[in-house]
Amino acid sequence: MAGSRDPQAKSRNDLFAVDPLIRRRRRRGVIAKFGLLVALMVAVAALVTLILTILNSSFGLVAVENARPTSGLVSSLGYPSDTGLDELTQQELVLLLGQEISTNLGRRFEREQRFFDDRLVFEDEYVLNDLCLSDEPPSACWLPARSREDVEALVVERVVEPTIVGTWSFIDSTFSRDDIRAKVAADHPEAELVFRSWMSWDFVKSPQSPDPATAGIRTALFGSLWVVVITLVFSFPIGLGAAIYLEEYARENRLNSVIQTNINNLAGVPSIIYGMLGLAIFVRTMEVFTSGSFLGGGGGATANGRTIVSAGLTLGLLILPLIIINAQEAIRAVPGSLRQAGMALGSTKWQTVRAHVLPNALPGILTGTILAVARALGETAPLVVVGASTFITTDPAGPFSKFTVLPIQIFQWTSRPQDEFRNIAAAAIIVLLILLLTLNTAAVLLRNRYSRKA
Repeated sequence: MAGSRDPQAKSRNDLFAVDPLIRRRRRRGVIAKFGLLVALMVAVAALVTLILTILNSSFGLVAVENARPTSGLVSSLGYPSDTGLDELTQQELVLLLGQEISTNLGRRFEREQRFFDDRLVFEDEYVLNDLCLSDEPPSACWLPARSREDVEALVVERVVEPTIVGTWSFIDSTFSRDDIRAKVAADHPEAELVFRSWMSWDFVKSPQSPDPATAGIRTALFGSLWVVVITLVFSFPIGLGAAIYLEEYARENRLNSVIQTNINNLAGVPSIIYGMLGLAIFVRTMEVFTSGSFLGGGGGATANGRTIVSAGLTLGLLILPLIIINAQEAIRAVPGSLRQAGMALGSTKWQTVRAHVLPNALPGILTGTILAVARALGETAPLVVVGASTFITTDPAGPFSKFTVLPIQIFQWTSRPQDEFRNIAAAAIIVLLILLLTLNTAAVLLRNRYSRKA
């Protein structure tokens, strides 16, 4: 009996094997699989090319020529010629700076940020406390004194004046090192050829500078962190509250349908439009608040609304639709049986949402929020419209300070004609990528953690 069934089964298999429709479907499936594999390979190749290009510009040989040797500078203070600047105290560095630069330039540096906490160094008859009591106190009144590292960087920039006379990529530095040495020896015999990592701790902790040899991203990094914190504080509670209302309380009527449609459309609006909105509302209309004038001019307030607060609120509006949509999807994914169980036990609507819906939706909410904040971290266009500075040397002292951010600093460096600015721009891109990857990793870890709890 079993033997009589086998020929029939075999004939059916043969029939399906030779069926032209099935063969056509299989062929289409193979073509689709091959196309998806090619797309994946192209995406990976593009990412690898981008990373290698950035790394190639972030490391390499650099020829540096100093306008003033450090040996002669330290000798003027009575130290041996082999003494380095890192061995001098802050008072000695300030004295050295005062000997080598003009008095007016020293006063300008002192008014930007103090060298000591008690008085101005370059004009003894001026006491800083008296200046702070004047009608227009300098910005130094709201900032802490410069650190020793800041003073040393200022001495290197203004006195030693290292000039980069040549830069080479990592590939050229590896395979053409002898040719580079011969070229530097012939063209710049006084220059020192060193292998430099543009991405270094000194680069991260140094302020901006017009000289790429001493320029850093500390000011832009602090500005980015300030802006992101204000963006998150503003957008997350509003976005979460709107999502809860639309999913749990709003009725299905025309008004709520129009609101939902507009939220979906706002998620696709170009970011420059949000910049124009922020300029009109936060910078101009709400200038009294965003400039800090309502505080009486304290706390590092500026004369206009082009401050960190305006930037954070503008980016908060930019990512608000994304947070609402992601939170709605996470809340919608919670099974309705949990809501029914909570209501059956006598819980109110809000108690059910708070105790059952939100804990289960939290992984998706946090993931969407962090990814939205990562987008805000990389935005440039709206901040340019709001008034972010392209060059600023003082760190932000509060939410009402002038600011710049990493993307704008990268744009400003890449637009400069000198090759070395592109090197430090590549190093700044690495820092920005690390921040973005950190946020994305945090999103994955939070999602996994709360998913296990659920």
